[in-house]
Amino acid sequence: MKHSLFSRLVVVLPYLWLLVFFLAPFLLALKISFSQTAMALPPYQPVLDLGAGWPALREFFAQLSADSYALIASDPLYLSSFLKSLQVAGVSTVLLLLIGYPLAYGIARSARNLQPLLVMLVVLPFWTSFLIRVYAWINILQRDGLLNGALLALHVIDAPRGWLATDTAIYIGVVYSYLPFMVLPLYAALEKIDPALLEAAADLGCPRWHAFWRVILPLTRAGIAAGALLCFIPIMGEFVIPDLLGSSQSLMVGQTLWTEFFSNRDWPVASAIAVTLLIALLGPILIYERLQRRAIEGES
Repeated sequence: MKHSLFSRLVVVLPYLWLLVFFLAPFLLALKISFSQTAMALPPYQPVLDLGAGWPALREFFAQLSADSYALIASDPLYLSSFLKSLQVAGVSTVLLLLIGYPLAYGIARSARNLQPLLVMLVVLPFWTSFLIRVYAWINILQRDGLLNGALLALHVIDAPRGWLATDTAIYIGVVYSYLPFMVLPLYAALEKIDPALLEAAADLGCPRWHAFWRVILPLTRAGIAAGALLCFIPIMGEFVIPDLLGSSQSLMVGQTLWTEFFSNRDWPVASAIAVTLLIALLGPILIYERLQRRAIEGES
């Protein structure tokens, strides 16, 4: 009996967690996205009052509208912020994969007793506040900062360059901040590969690059997909890095959301942007879940 109750709790608690901390806030944001902006507290109308009876409930649903969605669909500002976020997230994910894969491969192929230390060094930046780390990049990227000083000392550049308030600064900050999210899933996938497979490929006359392309890469597709999603999804909604390192000329969705919520006090439009972003990100998540299911079915 106790075992059965424990088994049910193990199954129910994750769903309860998702219901309270994901579904309920999402439904609240969805409701606000169909509301109208108002100079009141809260700054939207109508407000749902379950104790007012059925007539008030009908009046509540009658006042809901899709004006906020029509606005973000017609205003090029919101479209450009979505496209900018898509560009930054896509390019950053590719850069993270190009940097993270060799790093994860090197960790997985190092001595077994060194791997925990190397993994710890990868996650070591998480021991420091994310905001402090981004502020540190401001000092590094400014005209008299460490980056220009190093490049001038190496005679790579002749004069200090302005790195801040550029897309380059955003990419540097994003790649630095999200690199562990790419390395750890790749390391987990690479560490499971039996070295005997590479030895067998070499015995059969397969060159190293061919063995990597035909053996290692297919076996790490799940790790690549997991790392790409773990990076792409949060980068799409990133606010701190583009706000501190980027320019005001190229706003991302996170900055647009902050502006609508706190500067314009337009909660319905901000909620509509958030709901639209979530729906757009569901596509990659569902694709990854389908690929995972196919991989599991293929193994069985």
